[in-house]
Amino acid sequence: MKFRPLHDRVVVKRLEEETKTTGGIIIPDTAKEKPQQGKVVAVGPGGRDEAGKVTPLDVKAGDVVLFGKWSGTEVKIDGEDLLIMKESDILGVIDGAAKAKAA
Repeated sequence: MKFRPLHDRVVVKRLEEETKTTGGIIIPDTAKEKPQQGKVVAVGPGGRDEAGKVTPLDVKAGDVVLFGKWSGTEVKIDGEDLLIMKESDILGVIDGAAKAKAA
């Protein structure tokens, strides 16, 4: 991907949720909500404070994050659906989630 976000913006790819509940019920596409978890694809250099000093971001590429339902702007880059949001829209980083998804 040849896209670099500016300032305190983050590019996130939504992670697909399970289509089956723990009880075995299959959720149809029409009843699904948009996933609120995603993997950080790219991050900007950071925001600037009042003095003009760049403050680096807390998230990095590869982190699995949780964000608000209506956070970010949906874009399509290189045929891939992505979200661009400010770091402040991210609610938190899910530790160990990337390893669990890969296994």
